[in-house]
Amino acid sequence: MRVAAEMDYRVVFSTLEQVCKDNLSLLCGSSDAQSTPVAERLVTCIKRIQEHGRALEPVVSSFTAVYHHYDFDDQTPANGYRTLVKILLSCLLHIIHKGQYIASSYSSAFFRGDHNASEMEAYCSALCQLRALLHLAQQLINNNEYGQLYSLQDGDLSRSFVREYSSMHKACFYGRCLGFQFSPSLRPFLQTIIISMVSYGESYGKQKSGLGLAALSLLTSGKYVIDPEHRGAEFERITQNLDLHFWKSFWNITESGLMRGFSRIASNQVQMNFTLTVPPDPLKLPLASDPSLSVTVSPPIAHWGPGPVHMRLISYELREGQNYLRTWSKELGVPILSVDYSLSPEAPFPRALEECFYAYCWALNNCHLLGSTAEKVCLAGDSAGGNLCITVSMKAMTTGIRVPDGIMGAYPATLLTTDASPSRLLTLIDPLLPLSVLVKCINAYAGMEYQTMQPAEGNNSLSAMGRDTAVLLSDLTQGASNWIQSFLGSTQTSRSTHSPSSSHRRLEKIKTTSHSAPNLRDHIFYPGGFQPMRSECQAHVHPTSCPVIRNPFVSPLLAPSNMLKGLPPVHIVASALDALLDDSVMFAKKLRNMGQPVTLTVMEDLPHGFLSLSQLSKETEVASEICMARIRDVFQQENPAASLPERPND
Repeated sequence: MRVAAEMDYRVVFSTLEQVCKDNLSLLCGSSDAQSTPVAERLVTCIKRIQEHGRALEPVVSSFTAVYHHYDFDDQTPANGYRTLVKILLSCLLHIIHKGQYIASSYSSAFFRGDHNASEMEAYCSALCQLRALLHLAQQLINNNEYGQLYSLQDGDLSRSFVREYSSMHKACFYGRCLGFQFSPSLRPFLQTIIISMVSYGESYGKQKSGLGLAALSLLTSGKYVIDPEHRGAEFERITQNLDLHFWKSFWNITESGLMRGFSRIASNQVQMNFTLTVPPDPLKLPLASDPSLSVTVSPPIAHWGPGPVHMRLISYELREGQNYLRTWSKELGVPILSVDYSLSPEAPFPRALEECFYAYCWALNNCHLLGSTAEKVCLAGDSAGGNLCITVSMKAMTTGIRVPDGIMGAYPATLLTTDASPSRLLTLIDPLLPLSVLVKCINAYAGMEYQTMQPAEGNNSLSAMGRDTAVLLSDLTQGASNWIQSFLGSTQTSRSTHSPSSSHRRLEKIKTTSHSAPNLRDHIFYPGGFQPMRSECQAHVHPTSCPVIRNPFVSPLLAPSNMLKGLPPVHIVASALDALLDDSVMFAKKLRNMGQPVTLTVMEDLPHGFLSLSQLSKETEVASEICMARIRDVFQQENPAASLPERPND
């Protein structure tokens, strides 16, 4: 349920209180109603919701009084504190809507008591966990410096948050409440992703081909469609202690020809597609300061020595690649060179940076082969690709060659550490970027998961540090959800092959373990005797201690000013519901405060990786168009340095 940016939180809490009173009056006022198990469940649940609401209102009030100090500017009201409040209010609106329905329909012959009680219990659990996140955010706002979103100097605080994450219950956010904070048009797709993953988890490890595993997963998916609690518990189990090989294997299913077929049908057609393999020969480029002099750029050498760089030229009939690149090439009328850089954990830092920088230099020298004059060059990427756009430009400056004319980074990862921030608290509830996944990504890129082997030539398999969030997101469409649903009838008989533990028993286990793990709880103190729900399957998250993650070419947010001074105009397009939102806000503020040209646009109600979802909803389509508009701005600008943003007085 969407929350308007200007919504008065006091109205929401007042309405919640009234809805709780109305329901308690209805359920407790009649002896007939009180005697039913459903009524008892609802009364218990609503009383908990009422208590949470009363405790949370002053907390929200304290955030609304100060969170504007953490915005990029007055025109861009966005930061992790705002996002946490927005998600909380969205949860409360769902509860209010459900509570109003129960109050008006409880006596109806068509009222589904067990279903509605389960819905309220699920959102009550989510509200409990969100209350914990707001408390953790309060600790951040009290410990961080004014205007700072990250605890860069407080390692103990960040580590205690990681330990707290490890023990907190998360399954409620992957069951009935899945994606409640996002645009409604994306929720069926998110359900498809979660159901596909937990179904695939049952088949993983069996001796079958990728398509065989996909088919078997579809045949076992029905039970997760009809049992949200089972789905949530299984997804939590998978992500709590993530098997990186399983994660890669799941996303790699979409590399098959069958899955790519969906993409071809739905995508714009372009007139040219070349796959290029550039040999690892040294390149000579003119110095930006004196074109009569040149500098030699070596080919990529990290980890296994010189090797070719694979690229793809997209210029108006694309057979493979990202959907949004097809659209951009057609709409912008420019050739796009997509770098198929090596991926971690097989190729940790700095291999990907070396390959992308080499590809950039090769493109400058050979622009005539690409159908371009290179009069204007824009680097564009999302997520890890956004990071590489920034760091390639930094490397161009340190090498002394021409820098690009602009950068468009969509939700870029600018801080590859596990330092705590308010938006990163969302990794507790985000189905696409849980903390365990984020930490695995960081460890892989830093070389902690390094595998001493050279990837097979031409291998396009993804890793957790993929060139965008995951190719699967661009291949599956709304139709995939219907595809899974169509198997529902044939999968119901498979329920007996699963563990005999029912959803009810699993929920009871969560309740009985909600006060366990005292050794973890010692690090976080909650007021008034409150404790969040605890997971029966604790995670083992190991934050990276490797110093490489603080290298400026890994985490550009940590780069000193002299390494960022001279960057071209940077256009950042972020999402308010992204766990990496604060990366974008803090990096944009850092550039602005240095006098560097930078813009920040924040999209509402979309997850990390929204570019790969551009064909699933109007909102993601609009977000893709905004990214394209920022690229067009780079091509149309007369003089990038002519007008720099004013430094605000903060």
